[in-house]
Amino acid sequence: MQTDMDRRKRTQDRGGFEAGALGFGCWAIGGEWSAPDGSPLGWGTVDDDESVAAVRRALDLGVTFFDTADVYGAGHSERVLGRALAGRRDEAVIATKWGNLFDERTRTMDGADTSPAYARQALVASLRRLGTDRIDLYQLHLGDTPLDKAAELRDACEEFVAEGLIRAYGWSTDDPERAALFADGEHCAAVQHACNVLEDAPGMLNLSEERGLFSVIRSPLAMGLLTGARDPGRRAAAGDIRSTPPAWLSWYEQGGVPARHWAARVEAVREVLTADGRTLAQGALGWLWARSGRAVPIPGFRTVAQAEENAAALTHGPLRPAQLEEVAALLA
Repeated sequence: MQTDMDRRKRTQDRGGFEAGALGFGCWAIGGEWSAPDGSPLGWGTVDDDESVAAVRRALDLGVTFFDTADVYGAGHSERVLGRALAGRRDEAVIATKWGNLFDERTRTMDGADTSPAYARQALVASLRRLGTDRIDLYQLHLGDTPLDKAAELRDACEEFVAEGLIRAYGWSTDDPERAALFADGEHCAAVQHACNVLEDAPGMLNLSEERGLFSVIRSPLAMGLLTGARDPGRRAAAGDIRSTPPAWLSWYEQGGVPARHWAARVEAVREVLTADGRTLAQGALGWLWARSGRAVPIPGFRTVAQAEENAAALTHGPLRPAQLEEVAALLA
């Protein structure tokens, strides 16, 4: 049986750092931002002081891995994270991403750039916003980048490692072939991909195991569906991406109401996930740890209370093998 401290550690030789078994995703603390047509890309309004307090509380509870992206809040998430880590930078492992173009003034995203020159430009800007001299894990944020372009960006990342600007790099993609291309690089340490109890990702998890990568898990709680906090009768706020879900966001219907199909699947596994005194979210995180020893889920947060609940999942650890099998049977 793993101890509490064992569950906290995920050591990566390629980057020479520990990510911990649990990280926190910083998309939501970026606040409101939008696509060129005005569609929301954030999670609604946020209180920056509360966000800072939540990051610092996470550190106190042993969560040290924070994943953000330059585009979240059009730069705002990085600025808030940098503020929160001021004076405590060496306690944290910072992961960020690049590739999307955005305007900090209008807080809009508009286009993408896959050139090595832009990768360097974006890196320098992220270092400035984060208030740090190095990024621990630098990730390509464009999941469908052509392989030839990606190979150039992988080589550029090796240059950044040699210059001491980053410690390691990875790719946020759900395609095993693309992730494998990056994994050929000496200092590729991770692949970031979607996975949760509702939608498994065996191809990506297997690749992480085979190539010795961190499996940084985005959407581990299905964007709130696996927290139990989304009221089926309550619409999401206007600035919340779930209020007008894009095509890839199938867990919610227009207005931010949980989609009936997915809500029913949550109810099917609720009893198993909440056994042993866990909350629903803690059970969903425990499922991921049971699913793969390489998994580093990065649930989002906006409050100190959310940070505390997610961090408390570490004290419960992974589901038992029998529970993992029961979940599989219920969702078959």
